[in-house]
Amino acid sequence: MPRPRRRLASTCIGTVTAGLLATGAALATPENDRPEGSDIAMGAYLDYGPPGVARIPHLSSWLGGKEIRVGHTYLPGDRWAGIEGGVSFLEDWADWRRAEDDRMFVLNVPMQERNEGRVSDYQVARLIRAGASGRYDRHFQRLAERLVELGVPDTVIVLGWEMNGVTYTHRCAPDPENWKVYWRRIVTTMRAVPGQKFTFDFAPNRGTDAIGWTKCYPGDDVVDIIGMDSYDQGPGQTFDDQITQPYGLQQQVDFAKAHGKSISYPEWGLFRRGDNPEYVRRMLKWITQHKPLYHTITDYCPHGVWQCKDNPDSAKAFRDALTPERPGPVVPTPVVPTPVVPTPVVPTPVVPTPVVPTPQVPTPQVPTPQVPTPQVPTPTPVVPTPAVPTPVVPTPQVPTPTPVVPSPQTPLPVSPSPLVPTPVTPAPVTPSPVTPSPVAPRPQVPVPVTPSPVVPTPEVPDPDTDPETDPTPKPSPAVPTPQVPAPSPVITPGPVTPKPEPTPPKPLPQPTPPPVNSKHWCVPLNFGEWLSKLVGTQSVCIKLDFGKNSGIWPF
Repeated sequence: MPRPRRRLASTCIGTVTAGLLATGAALATPENDRPEGSDIAMGAYLDYGPPGVARIPHLSSWLGGKEIRVGHTYLPGDRWAGIEGGVSFLEDWADWRRAEDDRMFVLNVPMQERNEGRVSDYQVARLIRAGASGRYDRHFQRLAERLVELGVPDTVIVLGWEMNGVTYTHRCAPDPENWKVYWRRIVTTMRAVPGQKFTFDFAPNRGTDAIGWTKCYPGDDVVDIIGMDSYDQGPGQTFDDQITQPYGLQQQVDFAKAHGKSISYPEWGLFRRGDNPEYVRRMLKWITQHKPLYHTITDYCPHGVWQCKDNPDSAKAFRDALTPERPGPVVPTPVVPTPVVPTPVVPTPVVPTPVVPTPQVPTPQVPTPQVPTPQVPTPTPVVPTPAVPTPVVPTPQVPTPTPVVPSPQTPLPVSPSPLVPTPVTPAPVTPSPVTPSPVAPRPQVPVPVTPSPVVPTPEVPDPDTDPETDPTPKPSPAVPTPQVPAPSPVITPGPVTPKPEPTPPKPLPQPTPPPVNSKHWCVPLNFGEWLSKLVGTQSVCIKLDFGKNSGIWPF
């Protein structure tokens, strides 16, 4: 749970940042401000109790403000009471851990009392078997309950560390199989406590030591981290030897990867080779490369670099590697206002656009020519009727003919009328009582064209053809000879009753064709196709008569 002082610090930082932004300052944030691997949780063992907690801020200041995220301590292994967590300094570490959410509390827990009492392998084997039988379960149950009560249920438990060596009573070599059973009982017991979130770290010594540490591995289900304590000592003469040797640094990384576990380095530092900055640089580079969950340096002599003054070169190498690069002083960039030069407003001269009137051109009224539609007569079959000449003069009073036999030599004193036909009475035949009525000329009335019987036109004998056989006086040559029916029985056509048919268009007047064997000649006039349709067919006619009364009769 965050403390009030953290909220206060955040508020101050926010206020300062806002002030810098308000003055236009840009905070430089180069990518290399945080060295590679700086996000890895780092700590140091400074002391097991309150002095260790109190020294953490000083170590951070020595490292140029480097954040110390891991607090590391050990439970005493002389009596079971200490292993059960019955020590007061746990409260100090619990308070430190709860101050920040991203902090980590690492606690080394012995598996046997008299852990550094130089107990023989025989006695160690008996203790291991006792633990595997469950005799010590209650001690670890009490420890789990104590940590949960202190508010640090997520403590990293480094259980039975350096079990592959010969130093501690909780070593593995005297009975590896029962040792693994014992480990499993401890983890199972602690995980059974309500509220716990413990992480268990299996951390052997680097190298073979008394036994290969893989022979002590209790199983993936009871291990969360594969750790390793690695000091600058044998086996191996160089750092490369520490990497490649059996059960060395490389095998640890490979083993953890094969089992799907994180790695850690709970203890590392100088030792047999004294002040060795090359070791410090190489170890920090290895950590940066493989990114363990956390690492803590043992900072007391002969291992340390800050509290131990015997290793100045190594201390410098450690400090140079972990001190974050600080940006130079932030100099606010002065905000120089850009002078606003007013742009002269040059008025654009307004040139009036001349209004040119659009000339009103009158549209000429072109009269549409009235072209008369020619009345084209619809050709209809014309049934010939008796050709009756139309007289131009008034109708004469024709006397009713009497049966008078004319003298064959003397012509009748009949005044010749150019338009009145004289009935020809053949001699010496007495006309029958059926006297044909004289055909009085009628004014031309349009007759509806209807089919009628064809009446043959009686042919009047030409006086020039046989003058001896026809003693009848002939009409003057200037008078057209009407076609009169012969004194044979005349078939008078009855009245023509028009049929109820649609009236055909009125036919245009056609010139009367000259009688057969006459001296009447007509020449047709052609006015072109269009005009001929308009005025009809026209012709010029000439009539020559060489009769006795013509004035040119030679006989």
